[in-house]
Amino acid sequence: MDELSALESWAGGLLSQLEAPARRAALRDIARELRRSQQTRIAQQQNPDGSAYEARKPRPKKHLRDKAGRIKRKAMFAKLRQARYLRAESDSQGLAIGFAGRVARVARIHQLGESDRVAPGGPEYKYPTRVLLGFTDADREMIRDMLLAHIVK
Repeated sequence: MDELSALESWAGGLLSQLEAPARRAALRDIARELRRSQQTRIAQQQNPDGSAYEARKPRPKKHLRDKAGRIKRKAMFAKLRQARYLRAESDSQGLAIGFAGRVARVARIHQLGESDRVAPGGPEYKYPTRVLLGFTDADREMIRDMLLAHIVK
């Protein structure tokens, strides 16, 4: 059983005790906090297990007159973690956090460590696995605490 199924079975029992409006409010609050924690973790360039993302592959300089700095060596996924792309949706049945639009493909390639073209018509490259969405221990505790707080209300 994977961690998502285990969390779903555990939280499902607690959520079934709430009426639909209260369940919707609880899931909305949890989704919002979970998205915020995912954004923070991505900004820190960390996998859910606490290990750092594998660094970008260094690009060889082809010619002395080539323009330098084509790829900015800043933190990866700066735009990907914006609320515009990292969406959180919830209703009384459940919640979903994921990437929207065309960036979902980029996120999937990094999440699963798949191969893709570096540029249109460019060479293929097998990207290292960089887990963008996943549960940390702190996320599990936060979900538990928020569920219990909504049940006690």
